[in-house]
Amino acid sequence: MNTLFQYNQKLLDNVSTAFVRSIMDDIPWKESRLNAIRGARGVGKTTLMLQYQKLHYGNTSNHKSLYIRLDNLYFAQHSLVEVAEQFERQGGELLLVDEVHNSPYWAKEIKEIYDNFQSLHVVFTGSSLLHILNAQADLSRRCLSYDMQGLSFREYMQLYHQIELPKVSLDDILRNAFDIVLEVHQKCHPYEFFPVYLNQGYYPFGTEGFSLYSQRVENIADVLLNIELPQLRKVDVGNIRKLKALLAVISSEMPMLVDVTKLSMLIGVSRITLLAYLQYLHEAKLIRLLYADDMNVKKMQKPDKILMENTNLLQALSLKEPNIGTMRETFFCNQLGYKHQVEYCKNGDFLIDHKLTFEIGGKAKDGKQVAQAENAYIAADDYDYPHGNKLPLWLFGLMY
Repeated sequence: MNTLFQYNQKLLDNVSTAFVRSIMDDIPWKESRLNAIRGARGVGKTTLMLQYQKLHYGNTSNHKSLYIRLDNLYFAQHSLVEVAEQFERQGGELLLVDEVHNSPYWAKEIKEIYDNFQSLHVVFTGSSLLHILNAQADLSRRCLSYDMQGLSFREYMQLYHQIELPKVSLDDILRNAFDIVLEVHQKCHPYEFFPVYLNQGYYPFGTEGFSLYSQRVENIADVLLNIELPQLRKVDVGNIRKLKALLAVISSEMPMLVDVTKLSMLIGVSRITLLAYLQYLHEAKLIRLLYADDMNVKKMQKPDKILMENTNLLQALSLKEPNIGTMRETFFCNQLGYKHQVEYCKNGDFLIDHKLTFEIGGKAKDGKQVAQAENAYIAADDYDYPHGNKLPLWLFGLMY
């Protein structure tokens, strides 16, 4: 156990609390005995847990909190339950378990800890591919689950430029866009920073320098394809090359309206296999599948449109310079999709929460496509101030 506490303290010594993600306030760390944080690699799950530990428990000398990773060699000879038992016996209160998917028995062990060590609060993280509610042990009645995204435009501005912008809801934007924009313009000119965010702002590892940023984004995709998909979705490693080819096609095309037959022939797999692979890539937070009616999506149904999950992935994985329209749509879908239902829309680009129609474009976008739709709006890039139903695109990056 002392080895684990020493390792934990080294990590705490190196973690900064100067900037903390807004999701920290959404998680009931003390109210709920079991919380899960899921998210794609690189979005900052580990840093979030260490920051909470440092801010609320200080160092590890009092043995009240403990952070562990299940890929630590310590667990080659010790079980998670064994560690939890010793930790509670020493007066432990908060057990932070990182990368649970590295253990094939994680769900059963977490359930046993929850049931048998009732003075412990447990927070665990795992891949976005993690099935918490249909895992081997039933955690649905015990666990509260939270999904973590990469940085919003608002968080990027705070982390990299120390400029604090307001956090607003979609309703705030639709009702008070002009006041919000005026407040932002008193602090900065958004389009000085927004194009950089689209290329290198979604993942928080830019604090270590941007020279290798794209390479690190590619590494995230490689780990998901080569390790997590075979491990968590049983993808045949012999087909990883085809998955990479599929990603290359998606990231290099304009917003893709899906032709399943053509796409399956292009990468050399059957229609059924292609649809399964698309679903896996969606769950892995590498792409986003959009349907015309998300309320009635059936298993293995063909998606109506495919986008990359975020603009940094699009920039890093595309075989050519990404289309600006694709970048705009990817940003909008990524930022709105965190808390809202986003569907493909034939009379616009997106339907939000089954009632709001949005068209995405540049400054010259005139809105003819959505002219007949009720509750229709235009999110326009390179556009400073709102006018009627036309809103600056960057404004939707303030929502978390």
